[in-house]
Amino acid sequence: MSAQPWWETELEDLRADVREASGRRIAVVTLDLPERRNSMSTAMTASWVRLMGLLRTDEALAAVVVTGAAPAFSGGGDLSWIVKDPDAPVSELRTRMLAFYRSWLSIRDLEVPTIAAVNGAAIGAGCAIALACDIRYAAADATIGVPFTSLGLHPGMATTWSLPNIAGHAVARDLLLTGRLVSGTEAVGLGLVSQALPTDEVLPEAIAAAERIAAAAPVATRLTLQALRDGGHATFDDALQWEALAQAVTLATEDLHEGIAAAAAKRRPTFHGR
Repeated sequence: MSAQPWWETELEDLRADVREASGRRIAVVTLDLPERRNSMSTAMTASWVRLMGLLRTDEALAAVVVTGAAPAFSGGGDLSWIVKDPDAPVSELRTRMLAFYRSWLSIRDLEVPTIAAVNGAAIGAGCAIALACDIRYAAADATIGVPFTSLGLHPGMATTWSLPNIAGHAVARDLLLTGRLVSGTEAVGLGLVSQALPTDEVLPEAIAAAERIAAAAPVATRLTLQALRDGGHATFDDALQWEALAQAVTLATEDLHEGIAAAAAKRRPTFHGR
């Protein structure tokens, strides 16, 4: 008996919906705890880990879109346990935080593009999840920020790496040290998001981007994604060496010939990932 598909799997504080595009699948993942601004509950975290594991095995998956149940994207981690256990030793807290980070950042293990549809407030760890995605769209009036230090916390969820990588060191120092919050509109100028839109247009635009990805050649897309992740190549020559090999791989695919034939015939190509 085949395993239950990810879009039929029961999840708590999380929803996963499937969309078909160009013969492939798009996952639309919704953080679903609106009464708590979609904070990352224990149940949501467990559901997220389970879902990411299932998504990794879906060979027809083209892209993943992450959003929040209105009106927020995510208010961040649920830190109520800190208040309940103020005397926990540093070693125990470190172990707990690492497990939490790795659970949520498992989205970075997916080999398909991931898109954050920031429909509302994305604060702290909630912002970190958006930063962990490959592409971000935001509501123009969304509130985005990493005010860890204003709570007495050191930044977490790899934000001291992801913010400089995405927006540069000057922006990272500004947001991480001052804790100030920015709107989706300002976030575009800072390089944090690609586009700011009216709230009701954010998810449709993210899904439209996912559909464009689904229509592209799967092998070429995955290789391009690997080239761009983790800050890209260390040197100019590393980029040349990678591209010479990766482009050669795509030149040997059936999809390349389909793409050329489709362009010549002025029709949409049909790619099969081989």
